[in-house]
Amino acid sequence: MQEILDPEACTTMREVRAGVDAVDTELVQLLKRRFGYMDAAARIKPERGHVRDEARKAQVIANARAHARAAGIPDEAIGDLWELLVEASIAYELVKFDARPARD
Repeated sequence: MQEILDPEACTTMREVRAGVDAVDTELVQLLKRRFGYMDAAARIKPERGHVRDEARKAQVIANARAHARAAGIPDEAIGDLWELLVEASIAYELVKFDARPARD
């Protein structure tokens, strides 16, 4: 197994690619955790119409952009990524909501 270096320590493209692959693996695990919260939301929300919340969506994207700016990475690109992430999360949550057992 190749040692994963910090970006500043990389001197070869092999090291860079290994780092990117390692970060991607971590990101997928974080996304799995995030989607777990969508499972919880689908279980908790009383009505299907509550799944889409445009005010919350805007807040989540604004938060991500602010964190990106603070981290010194392109906030517009992060905003675009979060737009896709939130829409995918909503779609996922709707599927999970619709799969819930009927409630009396």
